[in-house]
Amino acid sequence: MPKLLLATSNPGKIREYRLLLDGLGYQITTLAEERITKIIVETGDSYEENARLKASSYARLSQLITLADDSGLEVDALGGEPGVKSAYFAGEIATDDDNVKLLLTKLNGVPWERRTACFKCVIVIATSQGQTETCYGECRGIIAFEAKGKSGFGYDPVFFLPEIGKTMAELPLEVKNQISHRAHASQKACQVLRQLLSA
Repeated sequence: MPKLLLATSNPGKIREYRLLLDGLGYQITTLAEERITKIIVETGDSYEENARLKASSYARLSQLITLADDSGLEVDALGGEPGVKSAYFAGEIATDDDNVKLLLTKLNGVPWERRTACFKCVIVIATSQGQTETCYGECRGIIAFEAKGKSGFGYDPVFFLPEIGKTMAELPLEVKNQISHRAHASQKACQVLRQLLSA
């Protein structure tokens, strides 16, 4: 069974991808399991640039098929912020809580109907030969007035889904993995990974 390297150290992402990519015929492995300690700095100006940089670099380093993503939250009332800076919105060593607090502070006084937002995810799959494929996914919602829920990570506790009536962090992982931006991008990534297996 060929290995598929997940180019992330984020435990939340690893947990989600293990479920999203289950049953494809790959042995899913991580940077830690492959003893890869090199950190690829995300210097791109877009999700796609960052995902491609990570996927290509780690594919060359590991000689394995590699999946990397970059994702972020774009809030309409903030002109698309935090965007590609989502993970570091409140600073280089910011925690998820720090980022959420800053987001809510910036949206203080903004009414419900103007708190629309979109989670975006770009997955890049790279081979050690330099082939890359790009997959996109998004999920629209509203930024809640306060954090709710203990599941998920990042901005999930304030990302409210009107059609479900809950924040992303209030959903079981199985439900989140059907509707999230990462789920939509992963559906396309699964097709690419199946093609690579049969090539």
